[in-house]
Amino acid sequence: MASSPAALPGARRPAGLSPAMLRWLVPIGSIVAGLLAFGVFVLAIGRNPIEVYATIVEGGFSSAFSWNNTLLRAAPLILTGLAVAIPAQAGLVMIGGEGALAIGALVASAVAVPLLPSLGAGALLAGAAAGMAGGAAWFALAGWFRAHRGLNETISSLLLSYIAIAVFNHVVEGPLRDPASLNKPSTFPLPESAMLGPIPGLDVHWGLAIGVAACVLAQLALSRSTQGFALRVAGGNPRAALLVGLPVGGLIVAACALGGAAAGLAGAIETIAVHGAANASVLAGYGTTGILVGFMARQQPLAIVPVAILMGGISAAGSLLQRRLDLPDATTMVLQGLLFVAILAGDAFLPKGRR
Repeated sequence: MASSPAALPGARRPAGLSPAMLRWLVPIGSIVAGLLAFGVFVLAIGRNPIEVYATIVEGGFSSAFSWNNTLLRAAPLILTGLAVAIPAQAGLVMIGGEGALAIGALVASAVAVPLLPSLGAGALLAGAAAGMAGGAAWFALAGWFRAHRGLNETISSLLLSYIAIAVFNHVVEGPLRDPASLNKPSTFPLPESAMLGPIPGLDVHWGLAIGVAACVLAQLALSRSTQGFALRVAGGNPRAALLVGLPVGGLIVAACALGGAAAGLAGAIETIAVHGAANASVLAGYGTTGILVGFMARQQPLAIVPVAILMGGISAAGSLLQRRLDLPDATTMVLQGLLFVAILAGDAFLPKGRR
């Protein structure tokens, strides 16, 4: 699967290690390397790395409140990670999840709010479906450019993301703006009583369960279905796929559409379950962090769930780092960035054809 950068020239497999062992050891080693690099950064700014690590663990995983906060942040990351992992099966590197999420949130709000009086809870389902359709169409556009015009999907998806965010801001601050939202422009809100409720026993909305179910279905479809096999063949060797009669162009567009649907669903759920309306708070960088989640999970849908929870915990600890250690809230973004670089560098040690 050509979902990550090729090995560096001259890179060799460490002696005595099988490819199966490397598939486990390289990601773990990359994470450790990223954590060590973050420790050096913390030392450079005059802080104790052990204290910072302990604060991150406490802020993300030490109590019921911490876990609820972590899972709340992990819910959209599961879906935006899936938006990277599914197109990767077709050999594509899509990094425009934030744009698909923005479109999903905007379309969900535009559909759910007007339908609420007549459909009740059905309006939330309609909004979620509309958000998925919006995200799917947005990502499919990048896939079409790649399949039929040869444009690099990484660049086109990034540029389309900027356009989507601009459209989001224009519509939220213009045609769909609620006149009552003075300081923070928003679309017309859903009543709190009509929003998607929490999972029983948790203070986390049903988006978490939806994301986990989506990962399970994606893993089964990719590993057990003929369509999933065809997608992986097209991603591994497009020329061979064409020779055996596979519709490579259609598979590329379909993979992008499915990934975009996942990101659009993440935006829709943020609207109908968390914020109640589309506004700037929806664009919290979940699409960007989803890139890291997808790569750390080695583009495997089931592995996305624990990785998203880890990234959610790191993000949740940001405010505690700020209050207790007087560190900027963005310190956690430095950690995420270093982990991303370490994961990419670790690809040089993976056997060719097993990335």
